Amino acid sequence: MSGFMRLRQICLVAPAIEPLVGDIAAIMGLNICYRDGNVAKYGLENALLPVDTILLEVVAPFQPGTAAGRFIEKTGGRGGYMAIFCCDDPDERGAHAAKMGVRTANVIDHAPYHGVQLHPRDCRAAFIEFNHTAASDNVLGPYPPAGPDWTKSIRKDVTLALTEVEMESPEPGVLAAHWGKIIGIPVSTSRNAEPELKLPNASFRFVNGAADIMSGLTFKVADVAVVRDAARARGFSVSGDSFELGGVTFRLTT
Repeated sequence: MSGFMRLRQICLVAPAIEPLVGDIAAIMGLNICYRDGNVAKYGLENALLPVDTILLEVVAPFQPGTAAGRFIEKTGGRGGYMAIFCCDDPDERGAHAAKMGVRTANVIDHAPYHGVQLHPRDCRAAFIEFNHTAASDNVLGPYPPAGPDWTKSIRKDVTLALTEVEMESPEPGVLAAHWGKIIGIPVSTSRNAEPELKLPNASFRFVNGAADIMSGLTFKVADVAVVRDAARARGFSVSGDSFELGGVTFRLTT
């Protein structure tokens, strides 16, 4: 497969939108750009916060029997829920995954937006979604899931970028190869000699862990101490330059 592939969103899941979204916004210096009413048909509510051109989304179930609710029950609320990639042809990516035995869980078609979500059991660790917005290959262009004016909510005074996603697995090399084949990115080696998938705007790093989960997010920030202090002020325990929030570890770099 050819064509572009970028990380577009990371989605976290919580039993309720608040206080998690308020904590993320206050600690990381981010703005909410949109709350998408379209997710209500899945029994969910959400909020999206832009981190430069990557969207950080939080979803929460408001009724029983949702996939997000089952995820929380299964994992105890630990681990990121979804990795969402923009590409040139989501259907081609879904067909490629199907040849690997990775099922399509859902197709979203709200023109000009088209998305293909893959089954998390087959992906392992988290949902993978591929999407494309017609006539908008500009990463600062229209992106319907983030609302009509999402770029106006971008802040860069505290948090500059989301640079890395950490994935845990008892078999990190195997999981890296599996995700790399689905996404179409070759496995490389990180500076710490760990399997890694490098996209143009972020990396996925695979480490040893007890289960297959999306375990951490690394953010480039203007001042690590400022963010650490903000986390402590909201009642979170900070260890080194990291803290637990939304079921994952938030790591800070400059």
